Formats: sequence, C-alpha cells, structure tokens
Amino acid sequence: MSNNNPPVNWSSVKASGQQFAYVKATENLNFIDGTFGANYVGAYNAGVPRGAYHFAIPDASTGTAQADYFLAHGGRWSRDGLTLPGAVDLESRSGHATCYGKSQAQMVVQWIRDFTTEYKAVTTRDAVIYTSKGWWDPCTGGSNAFAATNPLWAASWGGSSPTMPSGFGVYTFWQWTSTGSVPGTSGNTDLDVFNGDSAGLGRMINGG
Repeated sequence: MSNNNPPVNWSSVKASGQQFAYVKATENLNFIDGTFGANYVGAYNAGVPRGAYHFAIPDASTGTAQADYFLAHGGRWSRDGLTLPGAVDLESRSGHATCYGKSQAQMVVQWIRDFTTEYKAVTTRDAVIYTSKGWWDPCTGGSNAFAATNPLWAASWGGSSPTMPSGFGVYTFWQWTSTGSVPGTSGNTDLDVFNGDSAGLGRMINGG
C-alpha cells in the first residue's frame, strides 16, 4: 500500500482474508509516504501483519544512509506478532539512468550490501529484497550474494509462478499482479502471496 491507494478500510481488508501487507514508508532521504502512518497503524489495529518498505534511489545517497532514513521513519522491526521485516524496493525510476548509473559490482558490493548490513545491524533481521528479473539481472549481474540471507519478494506479473531473478533459488513473497482488487480499497491494488503455510508466515513475522 502507498499513497497511490486511496484511504484503506483495514477492517474490511482483514475480513476479506488478507494475511499480510507491505506499506510504503520512505524513498531516498527526503520522502515519507503521506499515507504510511494511517496504513501502518490501521493494519496493526485491524490485526493484519504488515511490514514497511523503502523505495531505493541508489544514485542519490548511500545504502547505509537510506537504511538509516528508513529505520528512522517507520522501517524498524519488533517481535510483536504483527510486524514483518522491512523491505528494500529495487527497481527502475523514471528520470534516473539505467541501474542508476552504477556498475554491477557497485550495486552489489556497495549499495545493496551497505543497506542490508545496516538494516540487520539495527533490527537483527535480514531485509526483504523486492525486485524483478528485469532489474536484478542487468543491474547486479544476477548476483547470488543475498540468496542465502535476504528473503526475496519477486515482482513478476502473470503466470502460475514468478519469473525468478537470477541468483535466487526460492522466493518468499510473490507480487503477481498490480491490478488486483481487495475489499476495503478502491482502484488497482498490488497483490502478493507468501510461499508457505500460516506457520511459515508466523516464523517470517516473528523471526523464529
């Protein structure tokens, strides 16, 4: 959920059977989503497990700086049974160079590594990586540097399973459409599935 979605009735979302949600919190070092507070608290109060995500702008500031900004504005994790680990959204942005002008090594060794290292140092959790094959493969060279540690949130619309970014063997979350519909929301809504059962989702939430 983000400011692209109108006000959300989280009680209706919960009643519809939705098991979790991710809510946009921040972008770069100068943007806090205007609906973040209402969505993050609303989901919690309705009993919908939720996590926050940060839209990365790697050519604007360091991974460490953006992780700290995210952490300071809603990205922290707590073992309360309703908070998923934070996610970093890695995709193209209009107005920026392809792969944000970084080499594959700079993207992997410097920016993503710095973000994920800082996030874990503060929260004890490995940040979720949201990305698609179309971004990950050219911008990181299909790196497998995070496959063993950071859960993958695969963006891949259509089909019976996601098209996987190279370097990852399994996905944790799959965003399978951007034009879904959920009671309690209006307009198009991203829809995701968890790759596992309710016990597995509980472990993902609680860090067990």
